[in-house]
Amino acid sequence: MYHPLSLFVGLRYTRSRRRNHFISFISLISTLGIALGVVVLITVLSVMNGFHKEVRERILGMASHGDVQALDGRMTDWKDAMQQARRNPRVLGAAPYIEGQAMLSHQREVTGAIVRGIDPALEPEVVDVGKHMVAGKLSDLEPGEFRIILGRELAEVLGATVGDKVTVIVPQITVTVAGSIPRLKRFTVSGLFEVGMGEYDRGVAIVHINDAAVLQQLGDAVTGVRLRIDDVWQAREVAFELAESLHGRYRVLNWTDYHRNFFAALKMEKRMMGLLLFFIVVIAAFNIVSTLVMMVVDKQSDIAILKTFGASPGQVMRIFIVQGATLGAFGTLVGVVVGLALALNIESAVAAVEQLFGVRFIDPSIYYIAKLPSDVQAADIAMVGIGSFLLSLLMTLAPAWRAYRTQPAEALRYE
Repeated sequence: MYHPLSLFVGLRYTRSRRRNHFISFISLISTLGIALGVVVLITVLSVMNGFHKEVRERILGMASHGDVQALDGRMTDWKDAMQQARRNPRVLGAAPYIEGQAMLSHQREVTGAIVRGIDPALEPEVVDVGKHMVAGKLSDLEPGEFRIILGRELAEVLGATVGDKVTVIVPQITVTVAGSIPRLKRFTVSGLFEVGMGEYDRGVAIVHINDAAVLQQLGDAVTGVRLRIDDVWQAREVAFELAESLHGRYRVLNWTDYHRNFFAALKMEKRMMGLLLFFIVVIAAFNIVSTLVMMVVDKQSDIAILKTFGASPGQVMRIFIVQGATLGAFGTLVGVVVGLALALNIESAVAAVEQLFGVRFIDPSIYYIAKLPSDVQAADIAMVGIGSFLLSLLMTLAPAWRAYRTQPAEALRYE
Protein backbone atom coordinates (compact mmCIF):
# COMPACT_ATOMS: atom_id res chain seq x y z
CA MET A 1 0.00 0.00 0.00
CA TYR A 2 2.91 2.33 0.67
CA HIS A 3 4.72 1.54 -2.60
CA PRO A 4 5.77 4.94 -4.11
CA LEU A 5 3.90 4.37 -7.39
CA SER A 6 0.65 3.34 -5.70
CA LEU A 7 0.89 6.17 -3.18
CA PHE A 8 1.77 8.80 -5.80
CA VAL A 9 -0.96 7.87 -8.28
CA GLY A 10 -3.57 7.27 -5.55
CA LEU A 11 -3.02 10.70 -3.99
CA ARG A 12 -2.98 12.31 -7.44
CA TYR A 13 -6.35 10.77 -8.30
CA THR A 14 -7.71 12.01 -4.98
CA ARG A 15 -6.78 15.65 -5.44
CA SER A 16 -7.00 16.01 -9.24
CA ARG A 17 -9.82 17.72 -11.10
CA ARG A 18 -11.89 15.07 -12.79
CA ARG A 19 -13.63 15.17 -16.14
CA ASN A 20 -16.64 13.55 -14.52
CA HIS A 21 -17.91 16.11 -12.02
CA PHE A 22 -20.46 13.64 -10.66
CA ILE A 23 -17.63 11.47 -9.31
CA SER A 24 -16.16 14.52 -7.56
CA PHE A 25 -19.56 15.28 -6.06
CA ILE A 26 -19.98 11.70 -4.77
CA SER A 27 -16.45 11.84 -3.30
CA LEU A 28 -17.32 15.04 -1.45
CA ILE A 29 -20.58 13.54 -0.18
CA SER A 30 -18.71 10.43 1.02
CA THR A 31 -16.17 12.50 2.94
CA LEU A 32 -18.78 14.79 4.46
CA GLY A 33 -21.00 11.82 5.33
CA ILE A 34 -18.19 10.13 7.25
CA ALA A 35 -17.32 13.39 8.98
CA LEU A 36 -20.97 13.98 9.95
CA GLY A 37 -21.32 10.45 11.30
CA VAL A 38 -18.18 10.81 13.41
CA VAL A 39 -19.36 14.21 14.73
CA VAL A 40 -22.74 12.79 15.73
CA LEU A 41 -21.18 9.72 17.37
CA ILE A 42 -18.64 11.69 19.40
CA THR A 43 -21.20 14.29 20.48
CA VAL A 44 -23.92 11.80 21.48
CA LEU A 45 -21.51 9.49 23.31
CA SER A 46 -20.02 12.46 25.19
CA VAL A 47 -23.46 13.72 26.20
CA MET A 48 -24.47 10.22 27.35
CA ASN A 49 -21.22 9.98 29.34
CA GLY A 50 -22.09 13.35 30.87
CA PHE A 51 -25.55 12.18 31.90
CA HIS A 52 -24.15 8.95 33.34
CA LYS A 53 -21.52 10.89 35.29
CA GLU A 54 -24.17 13.30 36.57
CA VAL A 55 -26.40 10.44 37.73
CA ARG A 56 -23.47 8.60 39.32
CA GLU A 57 -22.34 11.67 41.25
CA ARG A 58 -25.86 12.30 42.51
CA ILE A 59 -26.26 8.71 43.61
CA LEU A 60 -22.90 8.84 45.39
CA GLY A 61 -24.04 12.05 47.06
CA MET A 62 -26.21 9.82 49.24
CA ALA A 63 -24.90 6.28 48.72
CA SER A 64 -21.44 5.41 50.02
CA HIS A 65 -18.83 3.57 47.95
CA GLY A 66 -18.82 0.62 50.34
CA ASP A 67 -20.92 -0.73 53.19
CA VAL A 68 -19.93 -3.13 55.99
CA GLN A 69 -22.95 -4.77 57.61
CA ALA A 70 -23.50 -7.40 60.30
CA LEU A 71 -24.88 -10.68 59.06
CA ASP A 72 -27.89 -10.39 61.40
CA GLY A 73 -28.45 -6.68 60.70
CA ARG A 74 -27.30 -5.58 64.17
CA MET A 75 -23.63 -4.57 64.49
CA THR A 76 -22.49 -4.20 68.09
CA ASP A 77 -18.72 -4.14 67.54
CA TRP A 78 -18.91 -1.54 64.79
CA LYS A 79 -16.00 0.50 66.20
CA ASP A 80 -13.67 -2.45 65.72
CA ALA A 81 -15.00 -3.04 62.20
CA MET A 82 -14.55 0.63 61.35
CA GLN A 83 -10.94 0.60 62.58
CA GLN A 84 -10.14 -2.51 60.56
CA ALA A 85 -11.69 -0.95 57.45
CA ARG A 86 -9.64 2.22 57.91
CA ARG A 87 -6.44 0.14 57.89
CA ASN A 88 -7.01 -0.54 54.19
CA PRO A 89 -4.96 2.13 52.36
CA ARG A 90 -7.69 2.57 49.75
CA VAL A 91 -10.37 3.44 52.29
CA LEU A 92 -10.46 7.24 52.69
CA GLY A 93 -13.24 7.51 55.26
CA ALA A 94 -15.69 5.52 57.38
CA ALA A 95 -18.82 6.40 59.33
CA PRO A 96 -21.46 4.37 61.23
CA TYR A 97 -25.14 4.57 60.37
CA ILE A 98 -28.55 3.27 61.38
CA GLU A 99 -31.16 2.78 58.71
CA GLY A 100 -34.74 1.60 58.72
CA GLN A 101 -38.10 2.11 57.11
CA ALA A 102 -40.67 4.36 58.72
CA MET A 103 -43.88 6.27 58.15
CA LEU A 104 -43.69 10.06 58.32
CA SER A 105 -46.75 12.06 59.20
CA HIS A 106 -47.41 15.80 59.15
CA GLN A 107 -50.90 17.19 59.65
CA ARG A 108 -53.05 14.96 57.39
CA GLU A 109 -50.27 13.78 55.09
CA VAL A 110 -48.62 10.37 55.59
CA THR A 111 -45.88 8.78 53.50
CA GLY A 112 -43.19 6.15 53.78
CA ALA A 113 -39.46 6.84 53.75
CA ILE A 114 -36.06 5.53 54.79
CA VAL A 115 -34.91 7.13 58.04
CA ARG A 116 -31.14 7.16 58.23
CA GLY A 117 -29.28 7.93 61.44
CA ILE A 118 -25.82 9.46 60.91
CA ASP A 119 -22.96 10.99 62.86
CA PRO A 120 -22.79 14.58 61.52
CA ALA A 121 -19.07 14.77 62.33
CA LEU A 122 -18.15 11.61 60.38
CA GLU A 123 -20.74 11.60 57.59
CA PRO A 124 -18.83 14.09 55.33
CA GLU A 125 -16.02 11.51 55.17
CA VAL A 126 -18.20 9.10 53.18
CA VAL A 127 -20.86 11.12 51.28
CA ASP A 128 -21.37 14.69 50.08
CA VAL A 129 -24.92 15.22 51.30
CA GLY A 130 -23.76 18.31 53.20
CA LYS A 131 -23.04 19.99 49.87
CA HIS A 132 -26.64 19.44 48.77
CA MET A 133 -28.33 21.15 51.71
CA VAL A 134 -30.82 23.79 50.56
CA ALA A 135 -31.83 24.71 54.12
CA GLY A 136 -30.04 24.13 57.42
CA LYS A 137 -26.88 22.06 57.81
CA LEU A 138 -25.83 18.64 59.06
CA SER A 139 -24.37 20.04 62.26
CA ASP A 140 -27.91 21.07 63.30
CA LEU A 141 -28.48 17.39 64.15
CA GLU A 142 -27.65 17.12 67.85
CA PRO A 143 -28.15 14.04 70.03
CA GLY A 144 -31.29 14.15 72.12
CA GLU A 145 -32.81 17.09 70.23
CA PHE A 146 -34.71 14.81 67.82
CA ARG A 147 -34.26 16.91 64.74
CA ILE A 148 -34.75 15.63 61.21
CA ILE A 149 -33.54 16.65 57.74
CA LEU A 150 -35.91 15.83 54.88
CA GLY A 151 -35.43 15.44 51.17
CA ARG A 152 -36.96 18.40 49.39
CA GLU A 153 -39.60 16.35 47.55
CA LEU A 154 -40.42 14.45 50.74
CA ALA A 155 -41.00 17.74 52.54
CA GLU A 156 -43.28 18.92 49.73
CA VAL A 157 -45.34 15.72 49.92
CA LEU A 158 -45.73 16.16 53.68
CA GLY A 159 -46.31 19.88 53.36
CA ALA A 160 -43.60 20.45 55.96
CA THR A 161 -40.88 23.06 56.16
CA VAL A 162 -38.08 23.99 58.53
CA GLY A 163 -39.40 24.33 62.08
CA ASP A 164 -42.42 22.06 61.61
CA LYS A 165 -43.03 18.92 63.68
CA VAL A 166 -43.03 15.57 61.86
CA THR A 167 -44.12 12.31 63.48
CA VAL A 168 -41.91 9.30 62.67
CA ILE A 169 -43.58 5.90 63.08
CA VAL A 170 -41.42 2.78 62.89
CA PRO A 171 -42.83 -0.72 62.12
CA GLN A 172 -42.23 -2.03 65.65
CA ILE A 173 -44.75 -2.62 68.39
CA THR A 174 -44.47 -1.40 71.97
CA VAL A 175 -46.49 -3.41 74.47
CA THR A 176 -48.13 -1.34 77.22
CA VAL A 177 -50.90 -1.87 79.75
CA ALA A 178 -53.24 -0.26 77.25
CA GLY A 179 -52.27 -2.78 74.59
CA SER A 180 -49.84 -2.91 71.67
CA ILE A 181 -49.12 0.42 70.03
CA PRO A 182 -46.66 1.35 67.25
CA ARG A 183 -43.49 3.13 68.27
CA LEU A 184 -43.44 6.75 67.23
CA LYS A 185 -41.59 9.97 67.95
CA ARG A 186 -42.04 13.60 67.00
CA PHE A 187 -39.09 15.26 65.26
CA THR A 188 -38.48 18.90 64.40
CA VAL A 189 -37.54 19.61 60.76
CA SER A 190 -34.16 21.37 60.89
CA GLY A 191 -33.13 21.25 57.23
CA LEU A 192 -33.81 20.18 53.66
CA PHE A 193 -31.53 18.59 51.07
CA GLU A 194 -31.78 18.05 47.31
CA VAL A 195 -29.39 15.78 45.39
CA GLY A 196 -31.41 15.72 42.17
CA MET A 197 -32.47 12.05 42.41
CA GLY A 198 -36.10 11.33 43.19
CA GLU A 199 -35.13 8.09 44.93
CA TYR A 200 -33.40 10.13 47.66
CA ASP A 201 -35.17 13.49 47.54
CA ARG A 202 -38.52 11.74 47.86
CA GLY A 203 -37.63 8.75 50.03
CA VAL A 204 -34.91 9.60 52.59
CA ALA A 205 -34.92 11.46 55.90
CA ILE A 206 -31.82 12.00 58.07
CA VAL A 207 -31.59 12.10 61.87
CA HIS A 208 -28.79 11.92 64.41
CA ILE A 209 -27.49 8.38 64.94
CA ASN A 210 -28.20 8.52 68.70
CA ASP A 211 -31.81 9.55 68.07
CA ALA A 212 -32.16 6.76 65.50
CA ALA A 213 -30.81 4.26 68.05
CA VAL A 214 -33.44 5.38 70.56
CA LEU A 215 -36.17 5.16 67.93
CA GLN A 216 -35.09 1.69 66.77
CA GLN A 217 -34.15 0.52 70.32
CA LEU A 218 -30.68 -0.56 69.17
CA GLY A 219 -28.75 0.68 72.19
CA ASP A 220 -25.06 0.88 71.19
CA ALA A 221 -25.53 -1.15 68.00
CA VAL A 222 -25.74 0.22 64.48
CA THR A 223 -26.88 -1.07 61.10
CA GLY A 224 -23.42 -0.88 59.57
CA VAL A 225 -20.39 1.21 58.61
CA ARG A 226 -20.27 3.15 55.35
CA LEU A 227 -17.00 3.72 53.49
CA ARG A 228 -15.47 6.07 50.96
CA ILE A 229 -12.91 4.51 48.58
CA ASP A 230 -10.22 6.31 46.62
CA ASP A 231 -11.49 5.00 43.24
CA VAL A 232 -15.22 4.33 42.83
CA TRP A 233 -14.54 1.95 39.93
CA GLN A 234 -12.41 -0.24 42.18
CA ALA A 235 -15.08 -0.48 44.89
CA ARG A 236 -15.84 -4.13 44.12
CA GLU A 237 -12.18 -5.18 44.44
CA VAL A 238 -11.78 -3.23 47.68
CA ALA A 239 -14.97 -4.84 49.03
CA PHE A 240 -13.47 -8.29 48.39
CA GLU A 241 -10.26 -7.25 50.16
CA LEU A 242 -12.19 -5.99 53.19
CA ALA A 243 -14.34 -9.12 53.33
CA GLU A 244 -11.17 -11.23 53.51
CA SER A 245 -9.52 -9.00 56.12
CA LEU A 246 -12.68 -9.12 58.27
CA HIS A 247 -12.64 -12.95 58.08
CA GLY A 248 -16.22 -13.24 56.89
CA ARG A 249 -17.73 -11.81 60.08
CA TYR A 250 -19.51 -9.08 58.13
CA ARG A 251 -21.20 -8.64 54.78
CA VAL A 252 -19.30 -6.12 52.62
CA LEU A 253 -21.23 -4.48 49.78
CA ASN A 254 -20.32 -1.77 47.29
CA TRP A 255 -22.35 0.92 45.55
CA THR A 256 -22.80 -1.12 42.38
CA ASP A 257 -24.63 -3.83 44.35
CA TYR A 258 -27.42 -1.39 45.17
CA HIS A 259 -27.76 -0.05 41.60
CA ARG A 260 -26.48 -2.96 39.50
CA ASN A 261 -29.47 -3.17 37.15
CA PHE A 262 -29.66 0.60 36.73
CA PHE A 263 -26.03 1.01 35.69
CA ALA A 264 -26.18 -2.12 33.53
CA ALA A 265 -29.14 -0.55 31.72
CA LEU A 266 -27.19 2.69 31.22
CA LYS A 267 -24.23 0.78 29.78
CA MET A 268 -26.46 -1.21 27.43
CA GLU A 269 -28.22 2.00 26.35
CA LYS A 270 -24.89 3.61 25.48
CA ARG A 271 -23.75 0.56 23.49
CA MET A 272 -26.97 0.32 21.50
CA MET A 273 -27.07 4.04 20.83
CA GLY A 274 -23.46 3.98 19.64
CA LEU A 275 -24.16 0.98 17.42
CA LEU A 276 -27.24 2.57 15.83
CA LEU A 277 -25.47 5.88 15.21
CA PHE A 278 -22.48 4.05 13.74
CA PHE A 279 -24.72 3.10 10.82
CA ILE A 280 -24.49 6.74 9.74
CA VAL A 281 -20.79 6.12 9.17
CA VAL A 282 -21.56 2.80 7.47
CA ILE A 283 -23.94 4.47 5.01
CA ALA A 284 -21.39 7.19 4.27
CA ALA A 285 -18.67 4.57 3.80
CA PHE A 286 -20.81 2.81 1.17
CA ASN A 287 -20.57 6.00 -0.86
CA ILE A 288 -16.84 5.35 -1.05
CA VAL A 289 -17.64 2.10 -2.83
CA SER A 290 -19.74 3.88 -5.47
CA THR A 291 -17.08 6.59 -5.82
CA LEU A 292 -14.29 4.11 -6.43
CA VAL A 293 -16.37 1.89 -8.72
CA MET A 294 -17.14 4.87 -10.94
CA MET A 295 -13.51 5.89 -10.72
CA VAL A 296 -12.34 2.44 -11.87
CA VAL A 297 -14.76 2.56 -14.81
CA ASP A 298 -13.68 6.10 -15.66
CA LYS A 299 -9.97 5.20 -15.47
CA GLN A 300 -10.10 1.93 -17.43
CA SER A 301 -7.74 3.21 -20.08
CA ASP A 302 -5.33 4.66 -17.49
CA ILE A 303 -5.27 1.34 -15.65
CA ALA A 304 -4.58 -0.51 -18.89
CA ILE A 305 -1.73 1.84 -19.78
CA LEU A 306 -0.18 1.48 -16.30
CA LYS A 307 -0.30 -2.30 -16.62
CA THR A 308 1.16 -2.07 -20.11
CA PHE A 309 4.10 -0.09 -18.78
CA GLY A 310 4.77 -2.75 -16.16
CA ALA A 311 2.60 -1.91 -13.17
CA SER A 312 1.57 -5.08 -11.36
CA PRO A 313 -2.10 -5.83 -10.60
CA GLY A 314 -1.26 -5.45 -6.91
CA GLN A 315 0.09 -1.93 -7.48
CA VAL A 316 -3.06 -0.96 -9.38
CA MET A 317 -5.20 -2.37 -6.58
CA ARG A 318 -3.26 -0.39 -3.98
CA ILE A 319 -3.79 2.84 -5.96
CA PHE A 320 -7.53 2.72 -5.30
CA ILE A 321 -7.04 1.54 -1.73
CA VAL A 322 -4.91 4.64 -1.15
CA GLN A 323 -7.58 6.84 -2.72
CA GLY A 324 -10.41 5.39 -0.62
CA ALA A 325 -8.31 5.38 2.54
CA THR A 326 -7.48 9.04 1.96
CA LEU A 327 -11.15 9.97 1.66
CA GLY A 328 -11.94 7.97 4.81
CA ALA A 329 -9.00 9.38 6.77
CA PHE A 330 -9.82 12.97 5.81
CA GLY A 331 -13.50 12.55 6.70
CA THR A 332 -12.61 10.87 10.00
CA LEU A 333 -10.10 13.59 10.90
CA VAL A 334 -12.55 16.39 10.16
CA GLY A 335 -15.27 14.57 12.09
CA VAL A 336 -13.05 14.01 15.15
CA VAL A 337 -11.93 17.67 15.24
CA VAL A 338 -15.45 19.07 14.79
CA GLY A 339 -16.96 16.46 17.13
CA LEU A 340 -14.47 17.28 19.88
CA ALA A 341 -15.10 21.01 19.48
CA LEU A 342 -18.89 20.47 19.64
CA ALA A 343 -18.75 18.03 22.56
CA LEU A 344 -16.52 20.36 24.60
CA ASN A 345 -18.81 23.35 23.90
CA ILE A 346 -22.16 21.61 23.81
CA GLU A 347 -23.60 23.80 26.57
CA SER A 348 -22.99 27.03 24.64
CA ALA A 349 -24.14 25.43 21.37
CA VAL A 350 -27.44 24.30 22.92
CA ALA A 351 -27.92 27.71 24.58
CA ALA A 352 -27.40 29.42 21.21
CA VAL A 353 -29.94 27.14 19.50
CA GLU A 354 -32.45 27.67 22.32
CA GLN A 355 -32.06 31.43 22.04
CA LEU A 356 -32.26 31.37 18.24
CA PHE A 357 -35.45 29.31 18.02
CA GLY A 358 -37.00 30.29 21.35
CA VAL A 359 -37.24 26.73 22.64
CA ARG A 360 -36.01 24.96 25.76
CA PHE A 361 -34.57 21.47 25.44
CA ILE A 362 -33.98 20.78 29.13
CA ASP A 363 -36.54 21.61 31.80
CA PRO A 364 -34.81 21.70 35.24
CA SER A 365 -38.08 20.83 36.96
CA ILE A 366 -38.13 17.49 35.11
CA TYR A 367 -34.46 16.58 34.64
CA TYR A 368 -33.03 18.26 37.77
CA ILE A 369 -30.33 19.87 35.60
CA ALA A 370 -30.21 23.22 33.85
CA LYS A 371 -27.54 22.40 31.25
CA LEU A 372 -26.61 19.59 28.91
CA PRO A 373 -23.71 17.67 30.50
CA SER A 374 -20.80 16.37 28.43
CA ASP A 375 -17.94 14.09 29.37
CA VAL A 376 -15.44 13.50 26.56
CA GLN A 377 -13.60 10.20 27.05
CA ALA A 378 -10.46 9.36 25.11
CA ALA A 379 -11.51 5.72 24.73
CA ASP A 380 -14.70 6.72 22.89
CA ILE A 381 -12.83 9.11 20.61
CA ALA A 382 -10.25 6.45 19.75
CA MET A 383 -12.94 3.81 19.16
CA VAL A 384 -14.97 6.05 16.84
CA GLY A 385 -11.94 7.34 14.93
CA ILE A 386 -10.27 3.96 14.43
CA GLY A 387 -13.58 2.23 13.64
CA SER A 388 -14.51 4.85 11.04
CA PHE A 389 -11.12 4.65 9.30
CA LEU A 390 -11.03 0.84 9.27
CA LEU A 391 -14.57 0.73 7.87
CA SER A 392 -13.58 3.16 5.12
CA LEU A 393 -10.54 1.04 4.35
CA LEU A 394 -12.68 -2.09 4.19
CA MET A 395 -15.03 -0.48 1.69
CA THR A 396 -12.16 0.09 -0.77
CA LEU A 397 -11.44 -3.62 -1.25
CA ALA A 398 -14.25 -4.47 -3.70
CA PRO A 399 -13.56 -1.58 -6.14
CA ALA A 400 -9.82 -2.13 -5.82
CA TRP A 401 -10.30 -5.81 -6.64
CA ARG A 402 -12.22 -4.79 -9.78
CA ALA A 403 -9.29 -2.63 -10.84
CA TYR A 404 -6.98 -5.55 -10.07
CA ARG A 405 -8.87 -7.73 -12.59
CA THR A 406 -8.85 -5.16 -15.39
CA GLN A 407 -7.44 -6.62 -18.63
CA PRO A 408 -5.38 -4.09 -20.66
CA ALA A 409 -6.39 -5.51 -24.07
CA GLU A 410 -10.09 -5.43 -23.18
CA ALA A 411 -9.87 -1.92 -21.72
CA LEU A 412 -8.02 -0.49 -24.77
CA ARG A 413 -10.13 -2.23 -27.42
CA TYR A 414 -12.23 0.81 -28.22
CA GLU A 415 -9.65 3.51 -27.50
